[in-house]
Amino acid sequence: MTQRRMMRLGAFVHETGQHVAAWRHPEAHALSGVSFAQMVETAQLAERGKFDLLFLADSAAVSLAGSADARGGMGKVVKFEPMTILSALAAVTKNLGLVATSTTTYNEPYTLARQFASLDQISGGRSGWNLVTSNNEADALNYSRDEHLAHADRYERAIEFADVVNGLWDSWDADAFVRDKDSGVFFDPAKLHVLNHKGKHFKVRGPLNVARSPQGRPVLVQAGASGTGRDVAARLAELVFTAQTTLEQGKEFYADVMARLPKFGRSPEEVKVMPGFYPVVGRTEAEAREKFEYLQSLIQPAVGLAILEHTIGVHGLDKLPLHGPVPEMADTNGPLSRQRLLLEAARRDKLTLWQLCLLNAGPRGHVMAIGTPQQVADVMEEWFVNGAADGFNVMPAWLPGSLADFVDMVIPELQRRGLFRTEYESTTLRGNLGLPMPRSRFHTSGMVEAAQ
Repeated sequence: MTQRRMMRLGAFVHETGQHVAAWRHPEAHALSGVSFAQMVETAQLAERGKFDLLFLADSAAVSLAGSADARGGMGKVVKFEPMTILSALAAVTKNLGLVATSTTTYNEPYTLARQFASLDQISGGRSGWNLVTSNNEADALNYSRDEHLAHADRYERAIEFADVVNGLWDSWDADAFVRDKDSGVFFDPAKLHVLNHKGKHFKVRGPLNVARSPQGRPVLVQAGASGTGRDVAARLAELVFTAQTTLEQGKEFYADVMARLPKFGRSPEEVKVMPGFYPVVGRTEAEAREKFEYLQSLIQPAVGLAILEHTIGVHGLDKLPLHGPVPEMADTNGPLSRQRLLLEAARRDKLTLWQLCLLNAGPRGHVMAIGTPQQVADVMEEWFVNGAADGFNVMPAWLPGSLADFVDMVIPELQRRGLFRTEYESTTLRGNLGLPMPRSRFHTSGMVEAAQ
């Protein structure tokens, strides 16, 4: 019998929550980047909900743009370094995947490959790398550069970077280490592979000094909706994190990425598309709406404008009339796809600048659902069964409350509909996602069976 297709769910967590004013909620985690206990609570809550993975966003810079009032109202300026916190969380979780954002623009492939391979060993095969090219122009100033690399240059570097990382993860065969004390053979030299990569951006000999992953390789995640980003997703990604606001946008993106796969010798079984999903759940629709409006009421105008500037990569919005129309804006060197998505929404719905700030404050251009568990599950099911998603990266408005609402109310509804697991299928991230084991580039045999 063919196994029924199930949703895949990630818990996409910022330190205090997705909403810009999350930290101001009376019950919210506000000790971002300080309290390990709060991170443990979040991770264990996601695991209680049988989420596939915990997904940590990251940036390598504190923004100094905008007014002092705006900067002083930000709740996410400090955070744990992702690999450090996920390694610690590996010890207090059992099945939950651990995915960290790490940039190809301001890193070296060998270092990154070693970090994720180590996390994978520590966690027993639960790590994943979210490949990004850095949409924060301020990152450059912390890495000996005066300005951010151009959009096309960032993606060119990213493709070569990922190729090197995947090659390093193939340095050892799974059975390379004999560890026979009697014979004195620790490893079989024939099962060690030297990369010897020499490219435009990198020169890396290898091999990696970490053993092969329990899941073959860490799962590779990618986010980017521009044409270049979609090509990178089709070429490299196993999980694709994306942002759309309507079902039609979601279907178009999904179909486009799948149509690009054959060009890179890949099949749909190797890729899961997971749009960002911002749920606000209540026992009644009125309760959900009240929760939504309460968080919206906590937004400070200066902060709302500053976050919008960061999201669309445009500065000087505080010089424009707050309740005037959103002007036309030229493409930026920042997050191009997100800029276009939000500006399209502003034109379509004739939003004022402040209304666009309010729209951006929580979902940031991702699909939003406000309502009862049944209403929220209806939206998810519609996307899932109509070719727009294989699952979702759930973005709780504030932590831990919004994640608890989803785990306690929406997860049981999805399970009742037969759309989501009741128990984990595997101890590895790849196994739970239903992704095949990757073939080492140093082997000529076919794809290994699905991960266990």
